Amino acid sequence: MKRLDFIVAGELYVDLIMGGFDFWPQPGREAFASEFHREMGGGAAITACGLAKLGSSTSIVGIVGKDNGNWMVEQLQGRGVETSDIRFHPTDPTAFTVAATMTEDRAFLTYAGANRGFPAMLLEADTTHAHHVHLACKLNLDTAPNLIRKLHANGNTVSLDVGWHEDWLTDPGALALLPLIDVFLPNEAEAARMTGQADVSECLRFLEKAGAKCVPLKLGPRGSAILHEGEVLFVEAPRVKVIDTTGAGDCFDAGFLHAWKKGEHPQACLPLANICGALSTEAYGGIAGFPDWGRIHSCEK
Repeated sequence: MKRLDFIVAGELYVDLIMGGFDFWPQPGREAFASEFHREMGGGAAITACGLAKLGSSTSIVGIVGKDNGNWMVEQLQGRGVETSDIRFHPTDPTAFTVAATMTEDRAFLTYAGANRGFPAMLLEADTTHAHHVHLACKLNLDTAPNLIRKLHANGNTVSLDVGWHEDWLTDPGALALLPLIDVFLPNEAEAARMTGQADVSECLRFLEKAGAKCVPLKLGPRGSAILHEGEVLFVEAPRVKVIDTTGAGDCFDAGFLHAWKKGEHPQACLPLANICGALSTEAYGGIAGFPDWGRIHSCEK
């Protein structure tokens, strides 16, 4: 059987996104939204859909509940993602997030639901049918080294985007894990918290000294940076009309990994990653704005 290009593993959410507020919601005050959207959420779903849209064969490992689980599966399948690795929790509902978003900031209220069963499921997942595993989740630092060694033994290269989990980012065990990861994908704030360095170049050099092999560093509207052969390279992002920044980093991950998997040098992967991340902000949610190749090529000119 032909192996898939990617398995993406992580927590799955239904995102209830509200936007168009006249003012940022404050405690004790009611703020009315003029926009509402229900979308798939969680970095795993967003990155998987992005990879599939770029043409990479992609499956997803995650767990949902019976309430919105079938909707989630249908949405993923409709975007070209293989869903046989999704499991249904016998009792807990699908996790969900209520998001309030404005162009300058966003806030999230989240219920974990079925995702409480994800860590055990991840340890048991069979990844032998894919070349690369992207972990869009906070790894348990006690079990992560053996998990990643198992993935490598299965013939997988491995990437990791933890997201903002301060307890993880400040744990010395996180730095010790980096030599096992093929591609580590933090944003600027996460890397600064992890390294204690405010300067982008110093962050990247710190992570390299800790054993990180490849770190595409997300800089938001400023684009991205990477340390290659001792030199820090910066690549600007295209200018876009921002509606919602939810999932932009996960879309960046899809663009980078798609190019990296095809053998591009790491620094050559940044322009596609920047375009995918930037254009995703032109629509609500992390998936609706992910560009097709026509839109990507128009940004490359």
